[in-house]
Amino acid sequence: MQITDFLGLLHPAIAVIFVFPLIGTVVNFAWQTRQRRLQILAGNKSKIPPVVGGEHKQLGERLTSAVVGLTLIGLSYPIGKNIITNQLWNKTPFQVIFILLLFAATIASLVFLFRAKQRLWRVVFATLAGAGLVILGCQDGVYRRTNEWYWSHYYIGITAALLMIFSLAIVQDIYQDKSNRWRIIHTILNCIALLLFIGQGMTGTRDLLEIPLSWQEPYIYQCDFAKKTCPMSNPK
Repeated sequence: MQITDFLGLLHPAIAVIFVFPLIGTVVNFAWQTRQRRLQILAGNKSKIPPVVGGEHKQLGERLTSAVVGLTLIGLSYPIGKNIITNQLWNKTPFQVIFILLLFAATIASLVFLFRAKQRLWRVVFATLAGAGLVILGCQDGVYRRTNEWYWSHYYIGITAALLMIFSLAIVQDIYQDKSNRWRIIHTILNCIALLLFIGQGMTGTRDLLEIPLSWQEPYIYQCDFAKKTCPMSNPK
């Protein structure tokens, strides 16, 4: 394996070592928080400590940061590889500058989203962060698998990241809304996100099998993926 191949493993390695265990912890605290709320509403004394709600919120915010950060890492590898391979800094330097600024703007928007209190600013920064991910995902080099978008690691991952950003944006509304409307929306969207994360584990494993190592690319990309055939090597 070459250094470029090791860099390609950075995204899945972080997902396995950090993000997926964090997802399990957040789901566990979410379940405990809901059970405690239901027990109190029923007039019973809950054995679940009251700190689970605060810990769920704190870990949920960390999970959002981790998912968005992991998405940016996953996008930066193919985009950077495409820039280096095609020497875009010589051909289209403004495009390269735009991409770098877009990465920085997306990160900054997420940081400001954490600090925003008013609903207007939360909407603005959530929109900017989400738009940054989508625009970066449209850059050349990203392995999107558009012909099977419903089973694409890219599309599922972008959708999950957008749901996490939206969940972060409505946290303040959850605590202020006495009708529990935002809480219900938060629960439904994060259940969908959990299913998407499960899909990410499956599609990510599949893509690791399909994306060749750098030294294999010249031969592998001669294959006809529709017919599932590859050219035969010339016998010596």
